[in-house]
Amino acid sequence: MKQQANKIRVALLFGSCSSEHEVSCVSAAAWADALATMPDRYEVILVGITKQGRWLKYSGSTEGMRSGSWEQDASCVPCVLSPDRSDHGLLVHSANGYELLPVDVVAPILHGKNGEDGTIQGLLELAAIPYVGCGVLASAACMDKAVANTIMDAYHVPHCHWCSAVRAEAETQRSALLTRVENRLPYPIFVKPANAGSSVGITKAHNREELNTAIDTALREDDKVVFEEFIDGQEVECAAIGNPDNPLEVRTTRPGEILAGAEFYTYDDKYKNGISKTVIPAHLPDQKLDEVKTLAARAYLALGCAGLARCDFFVEHGTGRVLCNELNTLPGFTPISMYPKLMENEGYSFAALVDKLIGLALSKKRGAY
Repeated sequence: MKQQANKIRVALLFGSCSSEHEVSCVSAAAWADALATMPDRYEVILVGITKQGRWLKYSGSTEGMRSGSWEQDASCVPCVLSPDRSDHGLLVHSANGYELLPVDVVAPILHGKNGEDGTIQGLLELAAIPYVGCGVLASAACMDKAVANTIMDAYHVPHCHWCSAVRAEAETQRSALLTRVENRLPYPIFVKPANAGSSVGITKAHNREELNTAIDTALREDDKVVFEEFIDGQEVECAAIGNPDNPLEVRTTRPGEILAGAEFYTYDDKYKNGISKTVIPAHLPDQKLDEVKTLAARAYLALGCAGLARCDFFVEHGTGRVLCNELNTLPGFTPISMYPKLMENEGYSFAALVDKLIGLALSKKRGAY
């Protein structure tokens, strides 16, 4: 397919084999709508990935993406992303086999496993195609809470006390594991799968019986479990943007906060029940807002992030301690998502933000992150 002159051809990936498949479709629809406001600058190729892992070039409406009906749309054509660097794009099924569709940049608007964890980033590195967001290592490290906590320890980014266990220990030495965790952390204890997104598989355990059950819940999502101390504090979130090869240009926002409708901020609270409310800036003194903002930049650079990330923190009640919870390397872009709201508060319209992130992708040094 011949490229339109002087336009940047963007392959917009959405869906994927992930528990956050539906959210990805909504986020990507917002990206597609924003890119459509810049028709003289961008040519957009929509590529949906089903929960079964099929890649389909899609030419239907963004409403179909939001509703989930896109998979049944008559416009869907099988395609794959070629790892061959001489192709530099997609191979789209045609009557004569496959047609090469070169692309300039990929926006992998994929949340959670198989999209935000370094897997798709590795494929794009093999193909030598620029892409939006963090590289292979930063994506994988931020996705794995145990690895991210270890890196934060090494770079003196303050965060809560924690420990972890692999499936082998959890299944063969359960009693000893329960004792080890109880000796390390007081109740209540948050139990999380090391690799999962949007609060999936997380339990707040108040005693040994709940702790035991919580381990099984986490193991349904991953082969590694992370245990973290409960922090009685205010949950706040910063947006970070920029590439680490220009660290002086990395920007972080003052934090916002989400007033959750549940005891802690669950997947349903984020995306289904509509109870949570966003407040920007967070209800904190100016000095504390700036402290969180500064620590967000430190965490972003320590973990080797590029392009963008949302940096989540606790501000402990009573002590005022600021503790990093996690970094999300491809945050949501839904109507209720914090990252675009924080950037809008900094003066970026949604379209301007998307344009900036694509520009960062095209300027990023390949393979550096």
